[in-house]
Amino acid sequence: MPRSTVLLAITCAIATAMAVGQQQGATSAPTSNRVSEDGAQGRLRVSKTLLVLPFENASAVPGIEWIGEAFPEVIGERLNDQGVYVLTREDRLHADERLGIPATLRPSRATLYRIAEQMDADFAVLGSYRFDGQTFTASAQLLDLKKLHLGSEFTERGPLPNLMDVTNAVAWDVLHELQPDAPARATFLSAAPSVRLDAFENYIRGITAPTHQEQIRRLKEAVRLSPEFERAMYQLGHADFESRDYQDAVTWLTKLHHDTADAREGMFYAALAAYSQGDYAHAEEWFGQLAARMPLTEVLNDLAVAQARLGKNTALQSFQRAVQADPNDPDYRYNYAVALYRSGDSGVAARQLREALALKPNDSDAKSLLDAVSAGAQPAKAPAERIKRNYDETAFRLAELEVERATEARLATADPATHARYHLERGRELFNEGLAAEAEKHFREACQLDPQNAAAHAALASVLEREGDLKNARTEAEAATSSSPSAEAYIVLTRLDMRAGDLTAAAMDVERALTLQPGNAAAQMLDREIKARRLASQKSERN
Repeated sequence: MPRSTVLLAITCAIATAMAVGQQQGATSAPTSNRVSEDGAQGRLRVSKTLLVLPFENASAVPGIEWIGEAFPEVIGERLNDQGVYVLTREDRLHADERLGIPATLRPSRATLYRIAEQMDADFAVLGSYRFDGQTFTASAQLLDLKKLHLGSEFTERGPLPNLMDVTNAVAWDVLHELQPDAPARATFLSAAPSVRLDAFENYIRGITAPTHQEQIRRLKEAVRLSPEFERAMYQLGHADFESRDYQDAVTWLTKLHHDTADAREGMFYAALAAYSQGDYAHAEEWFGQLAARMPLTEVLNDLAVAQARLGKNTALQSFQRAVQADPNDPDYRYNYAVALYRSGDSGVAARQLREALALKPNDSDAKSLLDAVSAGAQPAKAPAERIKRNYDETAFRLAELEVERATEARLATADPATHARYHLERGRELFNEGLAAEAEKHFREACQLDPQNAAAHAALASVLEREGDLKNARTEAEAATSSSPSAEAYIVLTRLDMRAGDLTAAAMDVERALTLQPGNAAAQMLDREIKARRLASQKSERN
């Protein structure tokens, strides 16, 4: 479709949506509020739910049609790690199905707009690409679906073998459009995984393959060509899990070692695969590790099921936590009742079974167990706890976002120091959960609201150091110490000095940290390490 036709189609779709919106606005209030204003600072805080649509092939070169799906994949993966909630390809395919759009049809841009609207996205990315035999060029625009505004076009180009660099550059363009305080372009691009073009092509062709056999073949080839390609490993492991090849699923999914959404979801399915093979010890271990990072209710439930299979008393407490987290799920009520029954507490078990039946009246297992418990008899068959096979981190994070949005509305009229303290504490919680990118955003917000907050600068320095941005980590640590002496900041500076090989500066910084907090365990450990290194250096010089 020519570019002018594309823009005309989008303009028409926007105009229609605006007319409908105006008609609805005359009779009803908005159903949701995704934007709140910070009165103290005059800035808008926006919840960003993004849909990246497949890019259109605007060139006549054959064999590169697969690249259209490459952009949603790369942009989705990179921006999810930056706290932007990117709707998945599966979400988009479900929307296609609801709208009656065949999977093989290449829809017009006006139809793509309808898809984005159907999915209740805040923003959509529309793009195209072309290849003239030498240079690959990608262009994209950000469509604000709430304000019905199509942003200016940004373009990235390079040789075709550098496709990953181009797609990552477009991802940064989108992120910068959504978040002006996004990481520097060079920092963002340097953090991108290194993947060969042929491996990436096999990956995209694998996730879009029409048959399971072709999917597995393509994904295995992608991993063979780029052994560190974790996204391909995840998809391969998940495909094996879906086909009940549990041993291979565990093999691939346990190789994911980065703290990303894929790694967390991969751990969930690895634990399920272990459970399905009767390996309850590994299932408990992996569900437990995941629950510590991402306490989803289904994870707590499945951890409890694994503990019950191992005969552990901790199962009862874990089932109770699941019910407390989601009291409206009949399976959690039933599982808790089974655990209570086995522990000999028939009275509370009966109450939980009644609650389960109120939620799901046709639950024959719950009814049979309740009849047996009420009669003081043994049930006809031994009750078995129910495992959950769904994992929905996005829903959990969006629910947290709703809480944060409400908190932001409450803090809109608070003084900047109070507002900053909230972001500092929230950032620390996220950092302790292993969500460094989300924590960084809160620390930056705290620094912007209260530039003299030494603790906020020190916390930001810590997360930047972990992410490998050593230059800016030092800048933030020094900002913290210039505002107010901070043991945390001096500890960061000590580690940075040690990385740079400057043991003299490291010794001075750790001494300052210990002066402020003599009992700080991290500072004490660094002090011992510095002394040991200096002693080893002196011995080496004498020899």
